[in-house]
Amino acid sequence: MSGVVAFIVLVVCLALGIPIALCIGGAVIAAFLVSGTDLLNMVLKMYSSCDSFTLMAIPFFMFAGALMETGGMSKRLVRFANSLVGMIPGGLAHVQILASAFFAALSGSSPATTAAIGGIMIPEMEKEGYPADFSAGVQAVAGTIGTIIPPSIPMVVYGVCAQVSVGKLFAAGVFPGLLYAFSMMFIVFIISKKRGYRSTTYTKISGSEVWAAFKDAIWALLVPIIILGGIYSGIFTPTESGAIAALYGLLAGMFIYKELKIHDVIRILVKATANTAMVMLIIAAAGAFTWHLTIAGIADAIGGAFASISSTKAIFLALTIVLLLFLGCFMETLANILMVTPIMLPVAVQLGIDPIHYGIIMVMTLSLGMATPPVGENLYIAASIAGIKFEKIISNALPCIIAAIVAIILTTIIPPLSMFLPSLMG
Repeated sequence: MSGVVAFIVLVVCLALGIPIALCIGGAVIAAFLVSGTDLLNMVLKMYSSCDSFTLMAIPFFMFAGALMETGGMSKRLVRFANSLVGMIPGGLAHVQILASAFFAALSGSSPATTAAIGGIMIPEMEKEGYPADFSAGVQAVAGTIGTIIPPSIPMVVYGVCAQVSVGKLFAAGVFPGLLYAFSMMFIVFIISKKRGYRSTTYTKISGSEVWAAFKDAIWALLVPIIILGGIYSGIFTPTESGAIAALYGLLAGMFIYKELKIHDVIRILVKATANTAMVMLIIAAAGAFTWHLTIAGIADAIGGAFASISSTKAIFLALTIVLLLFLGCFMETLANILMVTPIMLPVAVQLGIDPIHYGIIMVMTLSLGMATPPVGENLYIAASIAGIKFEKIISNALPCIIAAIVAIILTTIIPPLSMFLPSLMG
């Protein structure tokens, strides 16, 4: 009974547009009151959910991403991407996607990637004659690459929840993230040919332009090499890599590109603190929520239901993707990971699915939810940059969403895409 009440309160709060952390917290309080559980347990579970050294990576990567955006790295990545793919029909749309993939290796955040690259590319595409709804729609989906290519904040949260190596999750996300980006570029190429969207001013690849853009962007391109190389070589942990990234972004922005000022750092610190507080509140509330589902037997019942109708891995994985796509339309990525993982992962392991592979499927699918209505945050960010209503960009985002789903399916049915690099780590 308490579980039913919890879900009803959660759905009602979501429908009213209440922030997700408060929705989950309200559902927990209602469930505890109905079941007669001492509310002190909620406080204890909220605290224990956040009591993890690994979670310290979240504020570091948030701070690092904002530093790199403000410090001039994003526009240099855009220039480099333009030198590589600007000559393709629909060139600037391809630049959006490739630059988002580059920036994803710096930030670990989907909204940050959408805002950083979209803030540069959407106005530029408008000048070149691209419809605002097209450029915003592509950017909304391209921004979701931000949480797939490592580093990734959702991967950190999944790693803590599933008790698996965050470093291996980061490694597992590289090839699926690239596949995700190339799938989008393929569909954008088809659309651009059909609609007559031209390339940029480049008629062929200019070696000198590529080299000049590469040299200008080299300090930004070094970030993923430093972060991932340090993790995989054992020099530092994924948590420590967040601090390294933040320090690197600070030094590069202030002393190399010289576009980052003291007052910018203060503003970024305030914003990163506020965003971290909201994320940690979501983690805390979701931790209490899943604990109650467990003790009430609801988690076992849901998991058992999935197990009973999933006679094979293929059926279970298909049901997982459908469920996560649905949940992603209504709830934020981190909340979904925290609520779904304790229920679904035991069934996945029982069926012989590797927790790392399952985590990548989960992160990819839920990340796409940031670009699906009605809650998709990336849609609102891209629409705000373009100065249009978010409803106008949904039809243009749909082909890219389909391309992303194809990438998710391919990653699901071809495990080596995600498991090859982790297998090299031992």
